[in-house]
Amino acid sequence: MGASKGPARYAFVVGVKPEMRERYLELHRSVWPQVEQTLRDCNVTNYSIYVFGDILFAYYEYAGENHDADMARIGEDPKTREWWTHTDPCQVRIGEERLQGARWQPIDEVWHLS
Repeated sequence: MGASKGPARYAFVVGVKPEMRERYLELHRSVWPQVEQTLRDCNVTNYSIYVFGDILFAYYEYAGENHDADMARIGEDPKTREWWTHTDPCQVRIGEERLQGARWQPIDEVWHLS
């Protein structure tokens, strides 16, 4: 028997507007349950967002079979879209634009201890 591959890992960064930082943190002290459930239903696990000054770092693991389709399902969820109307104004894209038009930009994994 071979070792299982395990979930795929994804990481992203975005800036948080200094004047909106506390609002963003406040929102994430009580993320809406339906938003969390949609993420779970779309095979997202171990989702974390970290803050360092005015930079947000997000990490999640994906255990499904079709990442693009599941991300589209998240984007189509009405409650998630409503949640984003609160969080998006707090954010600003930083760094190079690797994912065209997106605020949160993917970053490369350099090393992983398994």
